[in-house]
Amino acid sequence: QVQLVESGGGLVQAGGSLRLSCAGSGRTFSNYAVGWFRQAPGKEREFVAGISWSGGSTKYADSLKGRFTISRDNAKNTVYLQMNTLKPEDTAVYYCSIAQPSGISWGQGTQVTVSS
Repeated sequence: QVQLVESGGGLVQAGGSLRLSCAGSGRTFSNYAVGWFRQAPGKEREFVAGISWSGGSTKYADSLKGRFTISRDNAKNTVYLQMNTLKPEDTAVYYCSIAQPSGISWGQGTQVTVSS
């Protein structure tokens, strides 16, 4: 079973950038589409972006198009989320996720805090 570990979060000023990483264990990670989600305090978890197994297809939440970019490097078993022009409302815990035959797997999350 593939396990996921997110990293790259931190504290950044509004207008800044961060790149999150989602590292997957196991040789089958490259077989799966991967999604990024986020959950702000007191709010439900929401979809941010997704990428197909090959990286040839991507999808974004409408409100984030143009600021966030998802990509992957299957040789490194890693999916990235480049976040630019960050806003205080982007503050949240960011999670990556895959759907395996055994069920949906989540990482532990990485905190992103954007100060105004």
